[in-house]
Amino acid sequence: MRSFTIYTLENAPEASKPALSDLKEAFGFIPNVAGAMAGSPVLLTCLAQLFKNVHDGSFSERQIQVLLLTNAVANAADWAVGFHSFLALGQGVSVSDVDAIRTGKRPSTQGDAALSRLAQALISQRGRLDEEDVRNFLEAGFDQRHLLEVIAVIAASTITNYTVNVTRPPLEPPFDRHTWTRG
Repeated sequence: MRSFTIYTLENAPEASKPALSDLKEAFGFIPNVAGAMAGSPVLLTCLAQLFKNVHDGSFSERQIQVLLLTNAVANAADWAVGFHSFLALGQGVSVSDVDAIRTGKRPSTQGDAALSRLAQALISQRGRLDEEDVRNFLEAGFDQRHLLEVIAVIAASTITNYTVNVTRPPLEPPFDRHTWTRG
């Protein structure tokens, strides 16, 4: 069994403390995956800056959660699926749409379905979108700027998802009811 330290503000490397503090301010606590990342100030700092940029972008928090949950499922990152299921519900994504994403299906609304479909295509096709993928996304009301911004969201999500899959942090108790395992 792998055992990675889940750092806190008290015991983290000094270079990780500013990013941990920023994440604590954003979430009200330090997510376990961020505590695990703190073992590498480079990784944690990259995530924290990218996280800030993504959340300051043009997508709503609801749309970001659709993307992050889709990415977590595509990358089979159990901690991230539980965490983003909770956050998506908190941003108004319906229970049925969260359940759909968690099982690899599409959400019911056109925009959310387009976001989820594009994220899955980017991940499964390693960024090699075909014309139909691009056309479907643009026809759903998004533009090229949005398409490129999805790449930034996937980058942030990939950092988290890969860290989850390597370090296997425990899911925090408030998110337990959203536990997920790859089916």
